[in-house]
Amino acid sequence: MQASRLSDEDVRARLSDVVGWEVADGILKKSFEFADFVQSMQFVNRLAEAAEAAHHHPDIDIRYDKVHIALVTHDSGGITEKDFALAQEADAVAER
Repeated sequence: MQASRLSDEDVRARLSDVVGWEVADGILKKSFEFADFVQSMQFVNRLAEAAEAAHHHPDIDIRYDKVHIALVTHDSGGITEKDFALAQEADAVAER
């Protein structure tokens, strides 16, 4: 079942639930910083497992100790609850 795109107002309201995330160009984004490349990769691998389980896959850009995550539900044409759920999961994974 396709997720419903959130209105701009709903997206703004939901941003208060995900610390450090922002919307730019219609995409939910956050950058994470780690001690080194190995920790960055460990985070990405743990997030990949969570994303696969959710059947929702982020755009990931790895730059040594920084990992940039971008979330949008392409088949819904914008940000959905699936994106916010995966954002919360990314935050939880980063804390481990």
